[in-house]
Amino acid sequence: MVWVLGGYQTDFALNWPRAGLEVSDLVAEVVRETLVDARMDPARIGVIHVGNAFGQLFTGQGQLGGMPATVDERLWGVPATRHEAACASGGVAILAAMADLESGRYDCALVLGVELEKTVPGDLSAQYLGAAAWVGHEGQQAKYMWPHMFSLLTEEYDRRYGIDDAHLNAIAELNFRNARANPKAQTRAWEFGPSSFTGDDTANPRVEGRVRRQQCSQVTDGGAGVVLVSDRHPRAGSPGTARIEGWGHRTVGLPLRAKLDRSRNEPYVLPHVRQAILDAFGRAGVDSVDGIETHDCFAMSEYAAIDHFGLTGPGESWKAVENGELERGGRVPVNASGGLIGGGHPVGATGVRMLLDASLQVTGRAGECQIEGARRVGTLNIGGSTTTTVTFVVGSRDGR
Repeated sequence: MVWVLGGYQTDFALNWPRAGLEVSDLVAEVVRETLVDARMDPARIGVIHVGNAFGQLFTGQGQLGGMPATVDERLWGVPATRHEAACASGGVAILAAMADLESGRYDCALVLGVELEKTVPGDLSAQYLGAAAWVGHEGQQAKYMWPHMFSLLTEEYDRRYGIDDAHLNAIAELNFRNARANPKAQTRAWEFGPSSFTGDDTANPRVEGRVRRQQCSQVTDGGAGVVLVSDRHPRAGSPGTARIEGWGHRTVGLPLRAKLDRSRNEPYVLPHVRQAILDAFGRAGVDSVDGIETHDCFAMSEYAAIDHFGLTGPGESWKAVENGELERGGRVPVNASGGLIGGGHPVGATGVRMLLDASLQVTGRAGECQIEGARRVGTLNIGGSTTTTVTFVVGSRDGR
């Protein structure tokens, strides 16, 4: 069993380059505040894992495994590695840390996820983020790669099951609304008009295909960190700690079309995502959770997560939207934090932020975002067009 002792998230509304800050400042804040929250002496950190997707492209800085020791000399000599899996970089960094702990190599790991994206204009940012697709083989006609790709996923759902864009707009509206309660959310102070979550081409214009502006997560700067320990650590299972009860990890080929073609005769559009979730549930010995933090890079990715988590039958995610089941007081609240759409999406940090929020929920530390009675929360972190899928089940100390 792996335990979460504590963690930290930066303010996702902060534009770090505009504030005259660089990636070293971001890493320094995440390292310092994560250790403070976890009440961890840096001398007791055995290993460090850093999730970062596009560091060289946005900042020119590589070798980010060396940045924690650069900004905090107390970590000098601690083994550290940087991990890249597009938007699932944070998730795979967590998995690597868990493997180190479970193997017995180390008893305590510091996991960071960091990303600066506002160092370049928006069009160039979209080009950089497109590197997570199969470059030169898909999306060449699109100005914005990822809205285009998730529009294609929308069309696939529509072809198989039918889909009403109003349900996608409702998901976006819920996540922006949830973000208002989150003091670290990127959009917590944003204001919207009465037509902002409709098919109004002025208030909610199309970005690519069927994807509209409010259905998209934002370009975000930020970071998150957690301290993880093994069962052997003296603080494992102590009051206020959460535990990672189950995990799933699946990787498939880069192109979206190949994914959709391979699943054409299956009930789930993305069966490898469904299997990753079932892997996590199976390892945790559960078949349901009290809440979910899922990857809503676009409203369509959350729509797909709903049925793949089994909240509805395949293609019936709209039922959970219409019935209010995703609301904070609903049957299984989804993205009580605001998710990526409302909370923000600094790519390499997202998987770590999800684990942090899940641990805060099950330990009753989620503040205004708290899901009442949450004892077990699932996460789903995806990279690219679900090329890399990482999912966790996070539980409370007493397992109830």
